[in-house]
Amino acid sequence: MLDNHSFYNKLLVGGVTVLALTLSACGSGKTSMFRGDPSHSAVYGASAPTRLNRLDWKYSAPDKTYSSPLVANDTIYLGCNDKYLYAIDQASGQMKWRFKTGGNVEATAATANGIVYIGSWDKNLYAIKDETQAVVWKFPTKGPISSSPVIVDDMIYFASEDGHLYAANAENGLRKWRFNAGAPIYSSPAVYGDYIFFGTLKGEMIAVNRNTGQEYWRFKTNGKIHSSPAVDGDNVYFGSDDKRVYAVNIHTGQQRWVKKTAGAVLSSPALYNGNVYIGSKDGYIYAYDVEDGTRDWEYRTESPVFSPVTVASNTVYVGSTDEHLYALDAGEGKLRWKYHVDGNIYSAAAVDGNHVYFNSVNGSLFAVK
Repeated sequence: MLDNHSFYNKLLVGGVTVLALTLSACGSGKTSMFRGDPSHSAVYGASAPTRLNRLDWKYSAPDKTYSSPLVANDTIYLGCNDKYLYAIDQASGQMKWRFKTGGNVEATAATANGIVYIGSWDKNLYAIKDETQAVVWKFPTKGPISSSPVIVDDMIYFASEDGHLYAANAENGLRKWRFNAGAPIYSSPAVYGDYIFFGTLKGEMIAVNRNTGQEYWRFKTNGKIHSSPAVDGDNVYFGSDDKRVYAVNIHTGQQRWVKKTAGAVLSSPALYNGNVYIGSKDGYIYAYDVEDGTRDWEYRTESPVFSPVTVASNTVYVGSTDEHLYALDAGEGKLRWKYHVDGNIYSAAAVDGNHVYFNSVNGSLFAVK
């Protein structure tokens, strides 16, 4: 039987380390984070290539990369299993700087007000100055951090494999509250209003008050939840290792609908134009209607899909373990283009400036346009 870390390394998604995306930022005062926004819609307003032109540049990290790229401040931030967070120039693909932690960096970074936040398997969340790489503060937990942080109203929310969700002041790192979920957390939290949602390896989706840390409800599935949830004004959407995609009412914690796939659902969903888009270990990418779960379309890749989904320019971008990044028409699910790389893709793509940025597990970061 695989231990948690071995399982995670083999079956990871973007949000588990499943990690990864960003609001594109045009200055140090902007906030950028995993999945594009606090609610994890994973929808980008920036233009993205609907027709593949060429590879603009490629950066080779020295070890495996399960982290997803974050685009902000003309920089791509990417964690690596050599224990470093890398800052890559967005235009040239050259390294600007790197910051060393004491463990694998499989989470996706977040940034606000010139500070970059990143979790590590050394059990710490770091806040570092982008310009100088000086440590502003460091927050210790009792477990590795694979979950990616969310920043809302000068507060940062993040989870640890120690089974706790934390809320801290983003400026000084002072803890506001800590919530004991009772099981390790890989899923990255999503925020909507006063609610914060996250999944656990006990198979529970949990909703707590983001201001007080008080529990609203728990929803039980029959498998571990690696998927990072996406949320709108009605439901929270997520996948489970029980091979199902769920929509759960954000206020009551009651199931709105459920759809079964032929494989575990470790992928993290995107919400766009009335659909929820998500991948499955069965090798398919699915589009479901948010209202009733009606399947709008499906697209078959050649291998399991663990990568989180990204949407921009009416196009769905998602990686597969068949070593391709796919660009699909969001409305019909038809292939626009696909790009072959040097290894499996577990992480999510990021979009900015008519480019798509994504990485293979082998450590290669690609910028295509």
